[in-house]
Amino acid sequence: MHPQPPSGTVIDELMAQARAAGRWNLFLPDPTYGPGLTNPEYAPLAELMGRSLIAPEILTCNAPDTGNAELLLHYGRDIQRRRWMEPLLRGEIRSAFCMTEPDAAGSDAADMAATAVVDRDTIVLNGHKRWSTGIGHPDCRFVIS
Repeated sequence: MHPQPPSGTVIDELMAQARAAGRWNLFLPDPTYGPGLTNPEYAPLAELMGRSLIAPEILTCNAPDTGNAELLLHYGRDIQRRRWMEPLLRGEIRSAFCMTEPDAAGSDAADMAATAVVDRDTIVLNGHKRWSTGIGHPDCRFVIS
């Protein structure tokens, strides 16, 4: 497991420089939120970023935030996009992804046993997760499970 890079110092300064240079949210093909690269255009950049512990965060192309932003973009409601996706894409918050369960393959979302039940104005989560990618980051503000 890689240690989390420090926040509030050099990382924030580098993120501001990357954003000013248009090197931001490279993973999203939607030009509303970044340069609008296609997957073939983004792939070699992702390979290069993967060689660094800090480059993905500086360029807001780090897991699990990339996948969570894509889920919110394609399936979230406008209010969810404003509350969670937009701050995520600005690098203001981080997210987590919880999938692996004790008796299910972590790669098969159709085999998940956890449930989310709406109870008036509350959502009750029932289940057990073995691994949560990103949950330990101090700026983590939401989880997709």
